[in-house]
Amino acid sequence: MGDLTTMHRVIIEMGMGNDLHGMDYTKAASRAIEDALRHSSLPLFAVTDLSHEEMRVQVTIGVQEPDKLDLVALTAKLPRGKAEVRAVHGGLNVPAGGETIVVAQASVEAFLPPQSGWKLKP
Repeated sequence: MGDLTTMHRVIIEMGMGNDLHGMDYTKAASRAIEDALRHSSLPLFAVTDLSHEEMRVQVTIGVQEPDKLDLVALTAKLPRGKAEVRAVHGGLNVPAGGETIVVAQASVEAFLPPQSGWKLKP
């Protein structure tokens, strides 16, 4: 399977998630990924002979404290393809009545190897 520079991006979706109580960055990030996934669909696999195994999934999560994310747990939640999750500084920490609300942002991208001569199934 090629690296992302040789593959074609076939989808990009954004999501937002938060943790209102507990400052759990991984929980907020998980919700952001789920939000992005709820906005996407890849019917391409249903109408071609392509396998989900050919797809690479790159997730970027932005939170105020990226080192507090459990990237292994987040990667395990991705349902299809060969997935990788990376953390960057972003999101928000919002003070709220003695607590801090954690807001995470997610970008979920799916890539396939270059394709030619696609044929739709009958």
